[in-house]
Amino acid sequence: MTTESAMTFHPRPTAGTPAPWAFPAPERLTLANGITVLHCHRPGQQLVAVDLVLDAPLAAEPAGLDGVANILARAFNEGTDTLTAEEFAGELERAGATLDAHADHPAIRVSLEVPASRLERGLTLLADALRAPALPEDEIERLVANRLDEITHELANPARRAAKALYAALFDGADRLSRPRSGTAETVRTIDRAAVQAFYQAHIRPATTTAVVVGDLTGHDLAALLEGTLGRWTADTAPPAVHAPVTADDKGRVIIVDRPGSVQTQLLVGRIGPDRHDPSWAAQILGTYCLGGTLTSRLDRVLREEKGYTYGVRAFAQPLRSAADGSGRALLAISGSVDTPSTAPALADTWTILRTLAAEGLTDSERDEAVQFLVGVAPLKYETAGSVAGTLADQVEQYLPDDFQAEFYRRLAALGAEAATEAVVGAFPPDRLVTVLVGDASVIADDVRDLGIGEVTVVSN
Repeated sequence: MTTESAMTFHPRPTAGTPAPWAFPAPERLTLANGITVLHCHRPGQQLVAVDLVLDAPLAAEPAGLDGVANILARAFNEGTDTLTAEEFAGELERAGATLDAHADHPAIRVSLEVPASRLERGLTLLADALRAPALPEDEIERLVANRLDEITHELANPARRAAKALYAALFDGADRLSRPRSGTAETVRTIDRAAVQAFYQAHIRPATTTAVVVGDLTGHDLAALLEGTLGRWTADTAPPAVHAPVTADDKGRVIIVDRPGSVQTQLLVGRIGPDRHDPSWAAQILGTYCLGGTLTSRLDRVLREEKGYTYGVRAFAQPLRSAADGSGRALLAISGSVDTPSTAPALADTWTILRTLAAEGLTDSERDEAVQFLVGVAPLKYETAGSVAGTLADQVEQYLPDDFQAEFYRRLAALGAEAATEAVVGAFPPDRLVTVLVGDASVIADDVRDLGIGEVTVVSN
């Protein structure tokens, strides 16, 4: 007996042809007070993102005041000449806006997100925070205290401790790159309102500021709107900061940061290499992804899946600091953690993977999977106004052309396995890697010495 279904089935939908995608191209304008503006109209993105790049690099911090740029960045949220900290927070909330800031080696970055319908109010609050920050003494003291608490937690975090040791090992002590971005306990304790105010007056000015505005700008006369808000900010002019070249000592060696009794070892293996200005950057990103960018990468396949040493190991390239002449370098690193007894075996296998990569190269299959992901995920990665604005701001502080990101994806899609192999092998030469291990030196030191990957030094945590 045949029973007919009472349900009506509709045809299964089929995938359409994907629309061509490219990273958005910004337009430029300059305000009367000297602010350079990059803007992208993104229909439908009702949350507008505004990213500012303030020409206040960490290298400009006065001697003994490492961390003052970070305290200033956080203080931009603490009121203006007309609003207390509480009132300023309330006004942001009423506008549906968020305002964040942080300091890094190239610049201070300030980010505003606000609904398009309240863009003028959001820009007014942002402009007031930059034009006349209150920098109240009690709030500066609170921010300093908060930062000191953070430092205590960072020193207890193996990954943060490894990064601190690697930067100190790679860079000369006179280079600001060698010291923690947000300062040490010794330097942060000396920061007061006078120091923050002096740093603000010396470095924060419109003529050396770039603003990036991304979102649905329908109905807005953007030039007039910006002139009436950010354009009201005035200050003396000064030449832009000059960034020193990045140099490092990447002689192969091992530094063990001793943590007695630790059941895991944090690994951080790194050196410096080409950054985004180098023609090999796209190939380096592709090769690094194949080496350690995903669960199917070579490092994870061996150290995680086959050997069970770790929950995951990653390889990455992070731009450090660029100069206006296009010179710059990036940190190239491998990071992860393993159980203590597996420290030396994991390092031995890592070096074997690197040597095998140099001898045999990447396969076409590895290249195809990496390109498919890196290029295919880009439209999702840049779906929000904030992600587009952040990347354009990155390009500004790294002195890159406006079409850099779009050109990067075009290059990436055209690369072959041979080019990716050459770039990643050049990025991670086994004899030019500085290895930092945060773990129990009494258990791991002798076995690591036996590997012969460089002189071993043990330091206290």
